[in-house]
Amino acid sequence: MKKEILLSVCIATHNEAANIGACLEAVKDIADEIVIVDGNSTDKTAEIAKSFGARVLEVPNQKMFHINKQKSFEAAKGKWILYLDADEIVTEELAREIVEVIQGQHVEVNLLNERLFLSHMRNIARRDGVTYTQKQPIRGYFIARKNYFLGSYLMHSGVYPDGVIRLFERGFGYLPCKTVHEQVVIDGGVSWLREPLIHMSDPTFKRYVERANRYTTLTAIELQKRNLLISWRTSIDYLIVKPVSIFSLLFFRHKGFMDGFAGLVWSLMSALHAPMSFIKYKEMVNLKEHT
Repeated sequence: MKKEILLSVCIATHNEAANIGACLEAVKDIADEIVIVDGNSTDKTAEIAKSFGARVLEVPNQKMFHINKQKSFEAAKGKWILYLDADEIVTEELAREIVEVIQGQHVEVNLLNERLFLSHMRNIARRDGVTYTQKQPIRGYFIARKNYFLGSYLMHSGVYPDGVIRLFERGFGYLPCKTVHEQVVIDGGVSWLREPLIHMSDPTFKRYVERANRYTTLTAIELQKRNLLISWRTSIDYLIVKPVSIFSLLFFRHKGFMDGFAGLVWSLMSALHAPMSFIKYKEMVNLKEHT
């Protein structure tokens, strides 16, 4: 008799040789299968993944990375899907809690009543237009993330809890593949796990800049799809109003100053996302007009 596949670990990758080993090492003992959808990596990502027994599917790399993430869900065979990014690490405590869930032994916690978590849910609803409920049965779980940035974890700066749906029942969750930061949409109720996920998002400033460049390009493409009017009003909004507002929000209201130097840099660089995206969008418009 074949062993039931309870948990599929799904990851979409592109040139993640520096991260994928630590990511898979942390889940190899709880995963019944590992599904990697690799977007034409030119490093040893696929080779490292295969050394952990992963099933690697080679596909073209996509600007909208969620497309390949969704492909990994569709290739999975487990009852539950644990969806990770290559730079995320499951702690031993989180691994035990995940096992409790998939074995039906988890004691639900009501983190939605805590101010930080409730605020996070509201932000997601405003940004993505998706509202999650705790109606039964629970089909998916948010996991808080501790984001590593310039030598420390950001616990303020508008970052924590940075909850993301990472565990859900197969067939009850999907990615719409419309926006850069969208969450998995769940057909059913959601809850939160107690233990956080470690996110080694930006261990170096170089990596942060590379990611910021990719995300601002995606935002510029979204502005292009919206056909945003370029005028004095929108220019002032994106180049002055938005960055000042975002910095004030992150550094003062969300107490980024309590994260020290890392909090200051995070707040400053986050504030630059809007003007950088707008400038890229204007370049796209100019290029289109002259071709």
